[in-house]
Amino acid sequence: MMTERAEGVEARVAAPHGIVSVRAARSEDVPAIFENIGHWAGQGKMLVRPMQNIFENLRDFFVAEVDGDDGPTFAGNGALHILWGDIAEVRGLAVAPGVQAQGVGKAIVSACEVEARRIGIPVLFAWTYSVGFFEKCGFTLIDKSKDLHPRVWSECLRCPFFVGCNENGMIKRLDGVPMPKNLPEAPQAQVPPGIR
Repeated sequence: MMTERAEGVEARVAAPHGIVSVRAARSEDVPAIFENIGHWAGQGKMLVRPMQNIFENLRDFFVAEVDGDDGPTFAGNGALHILWGDIAEVRGLAVAPGVQAQGVGKAIVSACEVEARRIGIPVLFAWTYSVGFFEKCGFTLIDKSKDLHPRVWSECLRCPFFVGCNENGMIKRLDGVPMPKNLPEAPQAQVPPGIR
């Protein structure tokens, strides 16, 4: 069951160790989100996010929990970050250690899609090392030297791996979500050296 973000996007999915639910993140979730992202960033699987950045972008984040015998347990996080009127990035997607392959990541991506549909964003984008996972979620691998929206590179300017980026760019066009009308053209951004 999913409801609008204003009421709190929520998804519930059956998993081997209980029901996975996804909801909008709250300020009390920030330490768990920070620790989870830090765990995977420490293994080189994603970029680290400072705690301040998580607080500043808290409205973008979703939290997944597994409802077990002892109540809900943190299971992962992800965010939908709007880049322009026609594209938003799924970012900060991290499933907590010990609950991989139980539908948690897919449930978070699904919550991001629901929110994108609600606000009329027709394209989702993700930088990832997990191409297979995003393909299962309906994303397609793109040639990042040619096929990226200009606003994506604008975000990359802040990344410590701006030069020599080795992540894969993936997109998903959301069926039934039209391109916004009267959308101004996105400003061009500098493409990192070594990408072309």
